[in-house]
Order: sequence, then C-alpha cells, then structure tokens
Amino acid sequence: MDEKKQLQQALATLQNFIYSLAVQAEKDQTYADTLWQAISQSEGLLQELAYYHDYGTPLCKYQVAGYTLADILIWQVDHFKLYMDRPDEMNRYRQPRLILSAFETMAQMEKTPDAFTNKMRYETGQDIIV
Repeated sequence: MDEKKQLQQALATLQNFIYSLAVQAEKDQTYADTLWQAISQSEGLLQELAYYHDYGTPLCKYQVAGYTLADILIWQVDHFKLYMDRPDEMNRYRQPRLILSAFETMAQMEKTPDAFTNKMRYETGQDIIV
C-alpha cells in the first residue's frame, strides 16, 4: 500500500472513531461532522486524536496557549463538576463526552485562545477567590 492510501486509511479510521465516540456521547451526526472537520484541519489535534485512539490517553504534546488536552479535561471536570459525588463506575460513561468536548474546546482555542484561557484561569468551579 502506498503512502497516500495509508494516510487516507488512517484518516478514515480516526473519523470513524470520532463518530463512534459521538454515538457513545449521545451526540448527533452534525456534531460529529463539525468536530471531525475542525480536528482534520489541525495537525496537532490529529496527532492527539491518533494517540488517544491507540492508547486511550491524551498525548499532551500539542499545546494551544500553553494548555494541553489533559489541562482542558481537568478544567472541564473541575469547572462543571461532572465527577462530584458519583461512583467510579458512573464516570466511565462520561468519558466519550468529556474527550469530545476537550477536542472541541481545543479546536476553538486555536481560533480564539484568549477567550478560553481567561475562563480556564478564572472559572475554576471552586468557591475560592483567584
């Protein structure tokens, strides 16, 4: 198989992975299409997605405004308190939604980083003064 076909096959695999995660997260086809379009236009996000597909964990090599995919995931959990007072077995059902949201946020951060970095610095979800 030549290099071009390998690349096309790899991209199709990642696109199908996004669609699968969207179904698990109870998101519609339009959401999956829009997110895939954003990811496929970013070399950094594609690399992160490929690593997540293969290993089930963020690579955290790609950064936008100093933030990695893991930073965004932590902020989401902290800010939205998705895991508060829930048993561990319940958390695994939220993983597809969390990872898709993190990729979506990172894609948006590529365009307008300041809007997100300010939120991540000051909207912690905690009852503390920053």
